[in-house]
Amino acid sequence: MAKYDHAAPFVPRSSDSTEVVAPATPHDADVYDRFGYLFLENVFSMQEIENIKACMPEILRERTERTVLEASQRTVRSVYGIHQHHPVFANLARHPRLVHRARALLRGDVYVYQSKLNTKSAVEGDVWPWHQDYVYWLCEDAMPAPRALTVAVFLDDVNELNGPMMLVPSSHHAGVLPFETADGLPPGYDDGPRWLPNLVAKLKYTLEKEAFIDLARANGIVAAKARAGAALFFDCNLAHASAPNLSPFDRSLAFITYNRVDNAPPASALHRPDFLASRDTRPTVPVADPVFQLA
Repeated sequence: MAKYDHAAPFVPRSSDSTEVVAPATPHDADVYDRFGYLFLENVFSMQEIENIKACMPEILRERTERTVLEASQRTVRSVYGIHQHHPVFANLARHPRLVHRARALLRGDVYVYQSKLNTKSAVEGDVWPWHQDYVYWLCEDAMPAPRALTVAVFLDDVNELNGPMMLVPSSHHAGVLPFETADGLPPGYDDGPRWLPNLVAKLKYTLEKEAFIDLARANGIVAAKARAGAALFFDCNLAHASAPNLSPFDRSLAFITYNRVDNAPPASALHRPDFLASRDTRPTVPVADPVFQLA
């Protein structure tokens, strides 16, 4: 596989430091198709991000089946189904700046397949090993094809110190890569449900070491670093990971996964909870814009 000249496409594209990013363009789809992701700064303003984050303390205090703790059991790792249970994140998932791009990049109507808040807390935020998302949705939910993407909305500034997402550009072109499967519940989660290994630091499906090394040496690795308000759209077969956060700075991201409506898994195959694989496959209708401005 050829080694691409990465430089330009992996710098977040910004409109203006005070204005939110412009509508989708055909160039966006070209970049996404080639590299497997589209990285945009200023998708949301600082005021909008502050308004979104205002509900986070309440969400992080909750302890439900949707809450996943780090292995230490002290810190929240993720909260799933945020668009189903919290109005602010319901509006985020239906925001036109996200929905219109998801439609354009996937070339069809979309619905929200999954959502989560990943906290990657200061000092205690643990690793996400190298993996692809689609293998989970294929093996666990029987999703027919890799016609899904996830957008990560940056709720904090992300830099090289606080565990940025790392991506292997163009790795989605390789399809489902060879992977290893971990059986059983990982240490620290002895009483957890059977689907928990999909969500914790010891993931159920991770990339085989040699396959990952070969691909990363050919394609390179980039880190998604930007100010809060940026958004990273990435293909469900793009190889990605993140290191532990050993810094004193939190790294919170809101993840919204959009699946094409005509790519919904068969209802008979779904055994995981609705907050991991939504049964509501109606096309997502965007809400009015803006929805996070203060009155």
